[in-house]
Amino acid sequence: MERSIVSDGDKMYRITHKEELCETVKLFDIEAPLIAKNFKPGQFLIVRIDETGERIPLTIVDTDRINGTVRIIFQEVGKTTKKLGMLRPGDTLQDVTGPLGKPAEIEKFGKVVCVGGGVGVAPLYPQAKAFKEAGNEVISILGARRKELIILEDEIRKVSDRVYITTNDGSYGRKGFVSDVLRELLEKEKFDRVVTIGPAVMMMAVAMVTKPHNVKTIASLNAIMVDGTGMCGACRVTVGGETKFTCVDGPDFDAHLVDFRELMERQKMYISEEIRATEAYKEELESALLSVYSLLKQRKG
Repeated sequence: MERSIVSDGDKMYRITHKEELCETVKLFDIEAPLIAKNFKPGQFLIVRIDETGERIPLTIVDTDRINGTVRIIFQEVGKTTKKLGMLRPGDTLQDVTGPLGKPAEIEKFGKVVCVGGGVGVAPLYPQAKAFKEAGNEVISILGARRKELIILEDEIRKVSDRVYITTNDGSYGRKGFVSDVLRELLEKEKFDRVVTIGPAVMMMAVAMVTKPHNVKTIASLNAIMVDGTGMCGACRVTVGGETKFTCVDGPDFDAHLVDFRELMERQKMYISEEIRATEAYKEELESALLSVYSLLKQRKG
Protein backbone atom coordinates (compact mmCIF):
# COMPACT_ATOMS: atom_id res chain seq x y z
CA MET A 1 0.00 0.00 0.00
CA GLU A 2 1.50 3.32 -1.09
CA ARG A 3 1.15 6.05 1.48
CA SER A 4 2.85 9.44 1.60
CA ILE A 5 1.74 11.46 4.59
CA VAL A 6 3.90 14.34 5.71
CA SER A 7 3.59 16.96 8.42
CA ASP A 8 4.70 20.55 8.69
CA GLY A 9 5.15 20.16 12.41
CA ASP A 10 3.10 22.18 14.86
CA LYS A 11 2.70 25.20 12.58
CA MET A 12 -0.69 26.56 11.66
CA TYR A 13 -1.61 26.50 8.00
CA ARG A 14 -2.00 30.10 6.81
CA ILE A 15 -4.26 31.05 3.90
CA THR A 16 -2.18 33.24 1.58
CA HIS A 17 -4.65 33.79 -1.26
CA LYS A 18 -8.40 33.51 -1.82
CA GLU A 19 -10.61 33.77 -4.91
CA GLU A 20 -14.32 33.33 -5.52
CA LEU A 21 -14.54 31.37 -8.76
CA CYS A 22 -18.33 31.29 -9.01
CA GLU A 23 -21.24 31.46 -6.62
CA THR A 24 -20.28 29.12 -3.78
CA VAL A 25 -16.98 27.85 -5.23
CA LYS A 26 -13.84 29.18 -3.54
CA LEU A 27 -10.11 28.85 -4.22
CA PHE A 28 -7.50 28.97 -1.44
CA ASP A 29 -3.71 28.87 -1.47
CA ILE A 30 -2.45 27.49 1.86
CA GLU A 31 1.06 27.42 3.30
CA ALA A 32 2.12 23.76 3.58
CA PRO A 33 5.67 23.44 2.18
CA LEU A 34 6.26 19.75 2.90
CA ILE A 35 2.93 18.75 1.39
CA ALA A 36 3.63 20.92 -1.66
CA LYS A 37 7.00 19.20 -2.06
CA ASN A 38 5.57 15.67 -1.90
CA PHE A 39 2.31 16.06 -3.84
CA LYS A 40 1.58 14.02 -6.97
CA PRO A 41 -1.48 14.42 -9.27
CA GLY A 42 -4.51 12.51 -7.99
CA GLN A 43 -3.75 12.95 -4.29
CA PHE A 44 -5.79 14.88 -1.74
CA LEU A 45 -5.75 16.53 1.68
CA ILE A 46 -7.73 16.25 4.89
CA VAL A 47 -8.46 19.72 6.29
CA ARG A 48 -9.69 20.70 9.75
CA ILE A 49 -10.63 24.31 10.46
CA ASP A 50 -10.33 24.23 14.26
CA GLU A 51 -10.02 21.82 17.18
CA THR A 52 -13.69 20.88 17.16
CA GLY A 53 -14.05 20.97 13.39
CA GLU A 54 -15.05 18.22 10.99
CA ARG A 55 -12.29 16.63 8.91
CA ILE A 56 -13.03 17.08 5.20
CA PRO A 57 -11.18 15.70 2.15
CA LEU A 58 -10.19 18.23 -0.51
CA THR A 59 -8.24 17.58 -3.68
CA ILE A 60 -4.96 19.37 -4.29
CA VAL A 61 -5.39 21.36 -7.50
CA ASP A 62 -1.86 22.74 -7.83
CA THR A 63 1.26 23.53 -5.83
CA ASP A 64 3.88 26.26 -5.64
CA ARG A 65 6.96 24.51 -4.33
CA ILE A 66 9.01 27.72 -4.30
CA ASN A 67 6.57 29.51 -2.00
CA GLY A 68 5.52 26.28 -0.27
CA THR A 69 1.80 26.53 -0.92
CA VAL A 70 -0.92 24.13 -2.00
CA ARG A 71 -4.06 25.16 -3.88
CA ILE A 72 -7.51 23.79 -3.09
CA ILE A 73 -10.90 24.48 -4.65
CA PHE A 74 -14.11 23.61 -2.83
CA GLN A 75 -17.84 24.19 -3.05
CA GLU A 76 -19.80 25.47 -0.07
CA VAL A 77 -22.39 22.78 0.56
CA GLY A 78 -22.69 22.06 4.27
CA LYS A 79 -21.71 23.67 7.57
CA THR A 80 -17.97 22.98 7.37
CA THR A 81 -17.44 24.14 3.80
CA LYS A 82 -19.55 27.25 4.43
CA LYS A 83 -17.45 28.01 7.50
CA LEU A 84 -14.28 27.39 5.51
CA GLY A 85 -15.49 29.71 2.77
CA MET A 86 -15.78 32.60 5.26
CA LEU A 87 -12.06 32.54 6.08
CA ARG A 88 -9.81 35.20 4.59
CA PRO A 89 -6.12 35.54 3.65
CA GLY A 90 -4.11 35.62 6.84
CA ASP A 91 -6.46 33.23 8.65
CA THR A 92 -5.10 29.82 9.59
CA LEU A 93 -6.38 26.25 9.61
CA GLN A 94 -5.95 23.93 12.58
CA ASP A 95 -4.36 21.19 10.50
CA VAL A 96 -3.87 19.96 6.96
CA THR A 97 -2.90 16.32 6.45
CA GLY A 98 -1.52 14.92 3.21
CA PRO A 99 -0.80 14.20 0.54
CA LEU A 100 -3.15 11.22 0.86
CA GLY A 101 -4.28 8.54 -1.56
CA LYS A 102 -2.48 6.84 -4.40
CA PRO A 103 -1.14 9.11 -7.13
CA ALA A 104 -2.83 8.87 -10.52
CA GLU A 105 -1.27 6.56 -13.09
CA ILE A 106 0.48 9.00 -15.42
CA GLU A 107 2.41 7.81 -18.45
CA LYS A 108 2.40 8.20 -22.20
CA PHE A 109 -0.72 6.33 -23.32
CA GLY A 110 -1.36 8.21 -26.57
CA LYS A 111 -4.73 9.97 -26.75
CA VAL A 112 -6.27 10.70 -23.37
CA VAL A 113 -9.74 12.14 -22.77
CA CYS A 114 -10.21 14.05 -19.49
CA VAL A 115 -13.88 14.45 -18.52
CA GLY A 116 -14.81 16.77 -15.66
CA GLY A 117 -18.10 17.95 -14.20
CA GLY A 118 -18.72 20.85 -11.81
CA VAL A 119 -16.02 21.20 -9.15
CA GLY A 120 -14.64 17.88 -10.42
CA VAL A 121 -12.76 20.00 -12.97
CA ALA A 122 -10.48 21.10 -10.11
CA PRO A 123 -8.93 17.65 -9.42
CA LEU A 124 -9.05 16.92 -13.15
CA TYR A 125 -6.69 19.80 -13.94
CA PRO A 126 -3.47 18.41 -12.35
CA GLN A 127 -4.03 15.08 -14.10
CA ALA A 128 -4.66 16.71 -17.50
CA LYS A 129 -1.52 18.77 -17.00
CA ALA A 130 0.53 15.71 -16.07
CA PHE A 131 -0.79 13.71 -19.05
CA LYS A 132 0.21 16.55 -21.36
CA GLU A 133 3.68 16.79 -19.83
CA ALA A 134 4.05 13.01 -20.32
CA GLY A 135 3.61 13.48 -24.07
CA ASN A 136 -0.04 12.55 -24.52
CA GLU A 137 -2.59 14.21 -26.78
CA VAL A 138 -5.11 15.54 -24.27
CA ILE A 139 -8.77 16.11 -25.12
CA SER A 140 -10.78 17.70 -22.29
CA ILE A 141 -14.56 17.77 -21.88
CA LEU A 142 -15.93 20.08 -19.18
CA GLY A 143 -19.52 20.25 -18.01
CA ALA A 144 -21.67 22.26 -15.60
CA ARG A 145 -25.29 23.19 -15.07
CA ARG A 146 -24.74 26.65 -16.58
CA LYS A 147 -22.00 28.97 -17.84
CA GLU A 148 -21.26 30.64 -14.50
CA LEU A 149 -20.37 27.29 -12.95
CA ILE A 150 -17.61 26.40 -15.42
CA ILE A 151 -14.27 26.67 -13.60
CA LEU A 152 -10.60 26.59 -14.64
CA GLU A 153 -11.43 26.83 -18.35
CA ASP A 154 -8.30 28.86 -19.19
CA GLU A 155 -6.06 26.52 -17.20
CA ILE A 156 -7.53 23.44 -18.87
CA ARG A 157 -7.12 24.97 -22.33
CA LYS A 158 -3.40 25.54 -21.69
CA VAL A 159 -2.82 21.81 -21.10
CA SER A 160 -5.24 20.41 -23.68
CA ASP A 161 -5.07 19.92 -27.45
CA ARG A 162 -8.85 20.23 -27.68
CA VAL A 163 -11.51 21.39 -25.24
CA TYR A 164 -15.27 20.78 -25.40
CA ILE A 165 -17.70 22.48 -23.02
CA THR A 166 -21.26 21.50 -22.21
CA THR A 167 -23.91 23.12 -20.04
CA ASN A 168 -27.23 21.64 -19.03
CA ASP A 169 -29.11 24.79 -20.02
CA GLY A 170 -27.10 25.58 -23.16
CA SER A 171 -25.88 28.93 -21.78
CA TYR A 172 -22.32 28.12 -22.85
CA GLY A 173 -20.76 25.65 -25.21
CA ARG A 174 -23.02 22.82 -26.22
CA LYS A 175 -26.35 22.13 -24.55
CA GLY A 176 -26.34 18.69 -22.96
CA PHE A 177 -23.98 16.49 -21.00
CA VAL A 178 -20.30 15.58 -21.16
CA SER A 179 -21.28 11.99 -21.96
CA ASP A 180 -23.03 13.17 -25.14
CA VAL A 181 -19.81 14.72 -26.49
CA LEU A 182 -17.76 11.71 -25.41
CA ARG A 183 -20.14 9.32 -27.18
CA GLU A 184 -19.79 11.25 -30.44
CA LEU A 185 -16.00 11.37 -30.18
CA LEU A 186 -15.79 7.63 -29.55
CA GLU A 187 -17.80 6.97 -32.68
CA LYS A 188 -15.23 8.85 -34.78
CA GLU A 189 -11.88 8.37 -33.01
CA LYS A 190 -9.86 5.84 -31.08
CA PHE A 191 -8.71 6.78 -27.59
CA ASP A 192 -6.24 5.06 -25.30
CA ARG A 193 -7.61 6.20 -21.94
CA VAL A 194 -10.46 8.17 -20.40
CA VAL A 195 -10.27 9.83 -16.97
CA THR A 196 -13.43 11.18 -15.36
CA ILE A 197 -13.95 13.24 -12.20
CA GLY A 198 -17.20 14.77 -11.00
CA PRO A 199 -20.60 13.76 -9.62
CA ALA A 200 -21.02 10.00 -9.31
CA VAL A 201 -23.95 9.93 -11.72
CA MET A 202 -21.81 11.68 -14.35
CA MET A 203 -18.91 9.26 -13.89
CA MET A 204 -21.31 6.34 -14.16
CA ALA A 205 -22.65 7.73 -17.44
CA VAL A 206 -19.09 8.12 -18.77
CA ALA A 207 -18.29 4.52 -17.83
CA MET A 208 -21.41 3.29 -19.62
CA VAL A 209 -20.42 5.19 -22.77
CA THR A 210 -16.83 3.93 -22.88
CA LYS A 211 -17.44 0.29 -21.95
CA PRO A 212 -18.78 -0.84 -25.39
CA HIS A 213 -15.66 0.68 -26.95
CA ASN A 214 -13.38 -1.17 -24.52
CA VAL A 215 -11.51 2.01 -23.56
CA LYS A 216 -9.77 1.90 -20.19
CA THR A 217 -11.67 4.39 -18.01
CA ILE A 218 -10.55 5.71 -14.65
CA ALA A 219 -12.89 7.40 -12.18
CA SER A 220 -11.78 9.39 -9.14
CA LEU A 221 -14.35 8.56 -6.45
CA ASN A 222 -15.83 11.03 -3.97
CA ALA A 223 -16.90 8.68 -1.21
CA ILE A 224 -17.73 9.86 2.31
CA MET A 225 -14.45 10.03 4.21
CA VAL A 226 -13.45 10.57 7.84
CA ASP A 227 -9.83 9.81 8.73
CA GLY A 228 -8.33 9.35 5.25
CA THR A 229 -5.88 6.65 6.35
CA GLY A 230 -7.93 3.45 5.89
CA MET A 231 -8.83 2.98 9.57
CA CYS A 232 -12.48 4.11 9.82
CA GLY A 233 -13.89 2.29 6.78
CA ALA A 234 -16.36 5.09 6.01
CA CYS A 235 -15.10 5.48 2.44
CA ARG A 236 -15.53 1.86 1.42
CA VAL A 237 -16.71 1.20 -2.11
CA THR A 238 -17.27 -1.94 -4.15
CA VAL A 239 -14.95 -2.35 -7.12
CA GLY A 240 -15.04 -5.55 -9.14
CA GLY A 241 -17.08 -7.22 -6.40
CA GLU A 242 -14.45 -6.44 -3.76
CA THR A 243 -14.53 -3.89 -0.94
CA LYS A 244 -11.99 -1.11 -1.37
CA PHE A 245 -11.19 1.97 0.69
CA THR A 246 -11.21 5.14 -1.39
CA CYS A 247 -8.61 6.87 0.78
CA VAL A 248 -5.82 4.29 0.54
CA ASP A 249 -6.78 2.06 -2.41
CA GLY A 250 -7.85 5.05 -4.52
CA PRO A 251 -9.25 7.57 -5.11
CA ASP A 252 -8.77 6.38 -8.72
CA PHE A 253 -10.41 3.10 -9.78
CA ASP A 254 -11.37 1.28 -12.95
CA ALA A 255 -14.71 2.91 -13.70
CA HIS A 256 -16.05 -0.21 -15.42
CA LEU A 257 -15.74 -2.13 -12.14
CA VAL A 258 -17.16 0.47 -9.73
CA ASP A 259 -20.60 -0.08 -8.21
CA PHE A 260 -21.75 3.52 -8.72
CA ARG A 261 -25.28 2.91 -7.48
CA GLU A 262 -23.96 1.71 -4.13
CA LEU A 263 -21.62 4.72 -4.01
CA MET A 264 -24.51 7.13 -4.61
CA GLU A 265 -26.62 5.45 -1.93
CA ARG A 266 -23.79 5.72 0.60
CA GLN A 267 -23.31 9.40 -0.26
CA LYS A 268 -26.86 10.01 1.01
CA MET A 269 -26.29 8.38 4.40
CA TYR A 270 -25.85 11.55 6.45
CA ILE A 271 -27.97 14.02 4.49
CA SER A 272 -30.41 14.63 7.38
CA GLU A 273 -27.53 15.25 9.80
CA GLU A 274 -25.87 17.58 7.30
CA ILE A 275 -29.08 19.57 6.88
CA ARG A 276 -29.53 19.92 10.66
CA ALA A 277 -25.91 21.03 11.12
CA THR A 278 -26.20 23.59 8.31
CA GLU A 279 -29.44 25.01 9.68
CA ALA A 280 -27.96 25.26 13.18
CA TYR A 281 -24.95 27.08 11.75
CA LYS A 282 -27.20 29.55 9.92
CA GLU A 283 -29.07 30.25 13.16
CA GLU A 284 -25.73 30.75 14.93
CA LEU A 285 -24.64 33.28 12.31
CA GLU A 286 -27.97 35.11 12.42
CA SER A 287 -27.76 35.32 16.21
CA ALA A 288 -24.23 36.71 16.01
CA LEU A 289 -25.29 39.32 13.46
CA LEU A 290 -28.22 40.39 15.62
CA SER A 291 -25.89 40.76 18.60
CA VAL A 292 -23.51 42.94 16.58
CA TYR A 293 -26.43 45.03 15.27
CA SER A 294 -27.79 45.47 18.81
CA LEU A 295 -24.35 46.53 20.09
CA LEU A 296 -23.88 49.07 17.30
CA LYS A 297 -27.37 50.45 17.93
CA GLN A 298 -26.61 50.88 21.65
CA ARG A 299 -23.38 52.74 20.88
CA LYS A 300 -25.16 55.11 18.48
CA GLY A 301 -27.82 55.74 21.09
